[in-house]
Amino acid sequence: MTVRELDAAGIHDPALRAAYTHCRGLNARHGKTYFLATRLLPVDRRPAVHALYGFARWADDIVDDLDSSATPAERGRALLALEAQLEAGLEAGLRREGATEPVIRALADTARRYGIDRVHFTDFLASMRSDLTVGGYATYEELGRYMHGSAAVIGLQMLPVLGTVTPREEAAPHAAALGVAFQLTNFLRDVGEDLDRGRLYLPAELLAAHGVDRERFEWSRRTGARDTRITDVLRAAAAHNRAVYRDALPGIAMLAPVSRPCIRTAFVLYSGILDAIAADGYTVLHRRSVVPRRRRAVVALDGLVRAVAARAGSRRGEEAPVARSSCASPSPRPRVSPVREEAL
Repeated sequence: MTVRELDAAGIHDPALRAAYTHCRGLNARHGKTYFLATRLLPVDRRPAVHALYGFARWADDIVDDLDSSATPAERGRALLALEAQLEAGLEAGLRREGATEPVIRALADTARRYGIDRVHFTDFLASMRSDLTVGGYATYEELGRYMHGSAAVIGLQMLPVLGTVTPREEAAPHAAALGVAFQLTNFLRDVGEDLDRGRLYLPAELLAAHGVDRERFEWSRRTGARDTRITDVLRAAAAHNRAVYRDALPGIAMLAPVSRPCIRTAFVLYSGILDAIAADGYTVLHRRSVVPRRRRAVVALDGLVRAVAARAGSRRGEEAPVARSSCASPSPRPRVSPVREEAL
């Protein structure tokens, strides 16, 4: 499949093909939900998504690799070195010259092909650097400034690759919101692991509203004991997250028809993590909630059917309609999500 993707994208240089193949491997190993959704894109667009993921993964590993003994200062220097490679690689890409590092080489080629603004990459690295020194946020407003660079720009990077049927600037706020929604879901699912790294992405104002503080979260993580006030915080965070998904939802219909099944599938799977968290009783401080494998398979199959139909319509020169009904689950779901799949 890699050869087919590269051929379809018109990527023929051997070194460049190897660079994209390296990024695809990173996506397949580390971004299972993301990779599954990527497979629903037309083959010519997949290499670009792999390159974008590969770069984000590289930076994230510098910051968060728990197996590394690197100090925050050493990680900071590694991020600065990565940013220097990025700048050099983007300049080389504009001149159609090859960078030496595979991920940078693929990313620079993708940025040039799709005209992705380099500020999205530098904003992303700025947020990654803040993770080395900032362990929490007082308000949702503060968290939002961080998430512009860590999440919203990911949606903005993807938008030129996905294509739109509306002016791009009209779809951009929804694409940014979807990136934020995905990351908020990750924050909620991984709250215990993030505490182990010295970070809590739930704003202090949210904790205070429910009569708890960070120390109480750390106590619960350390002892395994539960507190109903912590459950209330997590439930409120999930409700906030669902509201961001609702903000993102109109953007799916603004995408190119052949890209909609991919993003719809990612939307359903990621928002489904919130259902899994609720079904587990908001025990994310002590266990990681996952979407059941059977549910993932049903959503993926539905996405595949939609993708095949969209591509067939594209070949006929038709615009595939926005699907109005969701796939039926083979078994009752634990709760009905306020982010309605029927709208997708």
